[in-house]
Amino acid sequence: MAYKITLIPGDGIGPEVADATVRVLEATGVAIDWEKTELSASIIEKSGTSLPPHVLESIERTGVALKGPVTTPIAGGFKSVNVAIRKQLDLFANVRPVFTLPGLKTRFQDVNIDMVIFRENTEDLYSGLEHEVVKDVVESLKIITRYASIRIARYAFEYAKKNGRRKITAVHKANIMKLSDGLFIRCCREIATEYPEIAYNELIVDNASMQLVMRPETFDVLLLPNLYGDIVSDLAAGLVGGLGVVPGANMGENHAVFEAVHGSAPDIAGHGIANPTALMSSSILMLRHLGEGLAADRLQKALALTFREGTHLTRDLGGSCGTKEFTDAVIKNLV
Repeated sequence: MAYKITLIPGDGIGPEVADATVRVLEATGVAIDWEKTELSASIIEKSGTSLPPHVLESIERTGVALKGPVTTPIAGGFKSVNVAIRKQLDLFANVRPVFTLPGLKTRFQDVNIDMVIFRENTEDLYSGLEHEVVKDVVESLKIITRYASIRIARYAFEYAKKNGRRKITAVHKANIMKLSDGLFIRCCREIATEYPEIAYNELIVDNASMQLVMRPETFDVLLLPNLYGDIVSDLAAGLVGGLGVVPGANMGENHAVFEAVHGSAPDIAGHGIANPTALMSSSILMLRHLGEGLAADRLQKALALTFREGTHLTRDLGGSCGTKEFTDAVIKNLV
């Protein structure tokens, strides 16, 4: 029986990396019935909403989506598609594994980085509650609730327990924002007492950022509210090669959306040189979510072997190959 999954190719390089990912998933032998749903900047502008009804209805039907990048305008225009999806489907946990890829040249290539970042996904400054108090004075409201903080903390600790992770570091700025971040940290501490087998510590966000670039190998699981999680997860991605190589998952009680977290890169769209690693890695998380652990392991190993060989990497990874050649190499190593 095939899994019914929503496929949102996106725009820019989205359709190219989505096609490549579909190819490698087919090569795993896992049967998937794709429900392709178009979503792009032009479709959003025509519909007048960041999340057109046909996209939301598809994900609600299937429960699982694989999503490519969608262009979001800066300082104007429509609101972020990603934020809209997370809010509408209550995808409260953003999960981003960050790990060293064999053979990939980075400033930290000799360091074994292996961490998982858990970011609360529904509130904080991303609640979008802001207004102009008087001319040229804008107020943005930071919303932190016990409900959301307890939920993301428990999700992170449960993940650590199930996956043999040993330490969780909660990141905050409670020394300044004593009420909002103070509530978040108190909730993390409360949940930590229920998991005595997992070490727990806390770092102020600026110190955590410094520690990440000085000794990233010391981190295991990071637990953060929304804004800090957004910033720190991108910082961590930079340690292992950038947004083009890290996966992302947005998890809720009833729905899950797996996505490449990089941009749509319209400047290289259609040239056949896009790097599909991020979406392929996100599809590995999707396979694990579906219970297809064996297929996920095989694809993970094939991807790692392709990097270790280093002969079919795309230009942004230091190679000279295109999307098709890279994908062909992953499939060859998979089969």
